Amino acid sequence: MAPPLSKGAVADLEWEELEATVATCRLCGLCDGRKQTVFGCGARDADWMIVGEAPGAEEDRLGEPFVGAAGKLLDAMLRAVGLAREQVFIANTLKCRPPGNRDPHVDELAACRPYLERQIALVRPRLLLVVGRIAAQALLASDEPIGRLRGRVHELPGLGVPLVPTYHPAYLLRSPDQKRRAWQDLLLARSLTVGDGDGGPR
Repeated sequence: MAPPLSKGAVADLEWEELEATVATCRLCGLCDGRKQTVFGCGARDADWMIVGEAPGAEEDRLGEPFVGAAGKLLDAMLRAVGLAREQVFIANTLKCRPPGNRDPHVDELAACRPYLERQIALVRPRLLLVVGRIAAQALLASDEPIGRLRGRVHELPGLGVPLVPTYHPAYLLRSPDQKRRAWQDLLLARSLTVGDGDGGPR
């Protein structure tokens, strides 16, 4: 496999070029098992950007992040703070599905990192809502559990964007007793942008 892309290799790409580069990417072994890449979707000038872990089977089939039951719960979580899916931008740390939905490997996250960082730079969000342990640990270069990362505002290293970690919707479906804490995280995220924009396009 080719070595991971440097930040500079994608730093000047605009949306169309970036999406085409992702669609043909063969930087790690995940390219061999995918049906298609899952680039991301939503408003490309949104105040809120949602970052998850990796595509699952349905995402791989449809080419869109957060579909199925977890996607419906994410939509409901956003609606609870006055946002629609179309008003945010949604992406994952990986653009291809790991086989069997296993955890991403370090080299896979490294290969995809420049793509995500370029998406963040293009969207210029005022807030990153990062869902799930894998995504939060990857973006914050941390090994702390999500239960310790959540509940406070972090800053994305290198880009200076406020980052709020919370539980992944798929986890909340399995552990509904944690929904109260996820709601607290959403309110924290909302407090960072309320009164100066509505989370939608600027």
